[in-house]
Amino acid sequence: MVYDSRQIFNQITDHISRCPIFRRISQFCKQLFEDAPKTTAPTQAQIEPTTPEQSSGALSLELVPRDAHTISRKQISENALKVLYRLNKSGFKAYLVGGGVRDLLLGIEPKDFDVVTNATPEEIKKLFRNCRVVGRRFRLAHIVFGRDVIEVATFRGHHGESNEKVSKANAEGRLLRDNVYGEIDEDAERRDFTVNALYYDISDYSIRSYGGGMTDLKAGTLRLIGDPETRYREDPVRMLRAVRFATKLNMGIETVTAAPIKQLAPLLKDIPAARMYEEVLKLFFAGKALANFELMQEYKLFAPLFPQVAALLKDDPKGTTMKMVQAIMKSTDQRVNEDKPVTPSFFYAALLWYPLRQRAEDIAVESGLTLYDAFFAAMGDVMEQQCQTISIPRRFSTPAKDIWQLQLRFDRSQGTRAFKLMEHPKFRAAYDLLLLRGEVEAGNVAKSAAWWQQFVEADETERLAIARSGSKSPNRNRNATQRRRRPRAPNADGSAPTSAPKTSGTPKAKAAE
Repeated sequence: MVYDSRQIFNQITDHISRCPIFRRISQFCKQLFEDAPKTTAPTQAQIEPTTPEQSSGALSLELVPRDAHTISRKQISENALKVLYRLNKSGFKAYLVGGGVRDLLLGIEPKDFDVVTNATPEEIKKLFRNCRVVGRRFRLAHIVFGRDVIEVATFRGHHGESNEKVSKANAEGRLLRDNVYGEIDEDAERRDFTVNALYYDISDYSIRSYGGGMTDLKAGTLRLIGDPETRYREDPVRMLRAVRFATKLNMGIETVTAAPIKQLAPLLKDIPAARMYEEVLKLFFAGKALANFELMQEYKLFAPLFPQVAALLKDDPKGTTMKMVQAIMKSTDQRVNEDKPVTPSFFYAALLWYPLRQRAEDIAVESGLTLYDAFFAAMGDVMEQQCQTISIPRRFSTPAKDIWQLQLRFDRSQGTRAFKLMEHPKFRAAYDLLLLRGEVEAGNVAKSAAWWQQFVEADETERLAIARSGSKSPNRNRNATQRRRRPRAPNADGSAPTSAPKTSGTPKAKAAE
């Protein structure tokens, strides 16, 4: 029998590599003897921005060495470093990219850290047992460390020949599928803004800045990479990102970048409603709600997201709806800055209150229902229409309807019923909306809000006194139907009472007489 020495060697090494003890010893030896990555001082030519002809892509490239920037590994999450180091030690290129690098350079604590590599999602999955590949339009690898998720993307490339399995666009130019892989220079060209085309290299701790990203970061300029109209058509959400980054980073949107936004704003209607829900959270729940709203109004980006509210704003630009929207944004910013909780259920209930009231009045006129009943019929219509542009999860839309319903009970419960109303799970949110309405509308709503504020802020003894006084109020239940008074009993001597009740005057009553 003839034995192939190479085959025997491969079998032996294969068996050894499967041994868990050998693997642990091998890993220990690597950690013990492997040299740490060394920072090499680049030449002056490397530090200075290279020309487009010198870089392989169309963007200029600036290499910033470790001693020329302020980012330290101590500022990067431990889990992100684990991902970067494992990719690098496995022979792949690995970079921290985008917002994490940008925020660290600006002295802002990043919310998350994103990684980019030349490894494909399948190769990443083989390296990490805690990895799951997600996305269809844009395939990503999520490395899960408990509640911390590190997002790892493969370098994006330019679209060549049409292949619907990896890339696809609609008639307007919006990318429906984008899984073309390339090199780091191509990936930089595919990014949205120059301040996001910053790559922190884990191999030598340098930063690769494309398209003048470092310069724009220092100048406070938000500049789109490539032709703005083409890039916005590829992904209209970039227009919202421009607004959000401008307010978050206190930057100005460059003139060429801002020019097509008003014209292309209607393209946001084609974005899936589920994706828009996430974008709205980023816009209005990060402490910059009012600034984002004002900038969205300037670039006509608010109407595609909230068409019902926008219609009322168009009819009366300085009316109660505008005052309410501004009050909501200020209140949300204040709560975020004070580290108080904010919920989408209250936000949407408050923002859609006046569209709800308008719809209820229309239903009352069309159907002849009472305004109270028309409100309940309008709730489903208003929420359904809003969900066509922003997919509000049921766990938030249902509480929002409860908040609306309680608005109708406040006037009817000024008295001893107030104690029962306070036990409702959504009372506090509904009460906050009543206070906002009192500030905006004044009149009877302001009086109702003042009564409830006095009642809520009082102690138990004072509340009882306020409730009793409220039950005697002549304005209470003024919309309720009057009860028919019972006829008074005759006097002791059989004579009629001094003030006899009015008879109904019906034919049956006359016949009885």
